[in-house]
Amino acid sequence: MYLTTVFGNLLIILAVISDSHLHTPMYFFLSNLSFVDICFTSTTIPKLLLNIQTHSKIITYEGCITQIHFFLLFAGLDDFLLTIMAYDRFMAICHPLHYTVIMNSWHCGLLVLVSWVIVVSLFYCTSLGVYLSSAATHNSLSSAAASVMYTVVTPMLNPFIYSLRNKDVKTALKRFFGRQTRKGTITP
Repeated sequence: MYLTTVFGNLLIILAVISDSHLHTPMYFFLSNLSFVDICFTSTTIPKLLLNIQTHSKIITYEGCITQIHFFLLFAGLDDFLLTIMAYDRFMAICHPLHYTVIMNSWHCGLLVLVSWVIVVSLFYCTSLGVYLSSAATHNSLSSAAASVMYTVVTPMLNPFIYSLRNKDVKTALKRFFGRQTRKGTITP
């Protein structure tokens, strides 16, 4: 799952950088979200994988503080980028004159709001469930599953949800890999 997260998000960054057609605000925010998702998962997952491999649950105080700092920093950046992306999509979808004939502002805004609420609630509900559960009813298996949901699954799904289903991103990736296989190197 970690490798899928890293490679999926790197593909998005690569597509946006390599194709000038994707140099728009929406894709700028998507590439930044991909970078933040890589950083977000890289704050905890490598240590988790090391702990699993060594059968050790030890972390130094400095390591813990550093991990919490970067975890909260990248979680905040993730939320900030998702908010900006929601506003960008709202403006792009709801304000063009030809689109307002098909769908009114209320309906469009509701669709945007619902999609972002689902993503944010997946993140916050699972994280709050882990950290607010009482010690008496604490189940380490359910806590681990919830932690994996918001630290690994959400960032892993972001490339698929936001970009890889997008025709422009698919075209950019095909162009990039087509150029690379024909010439053997990356061309500008």
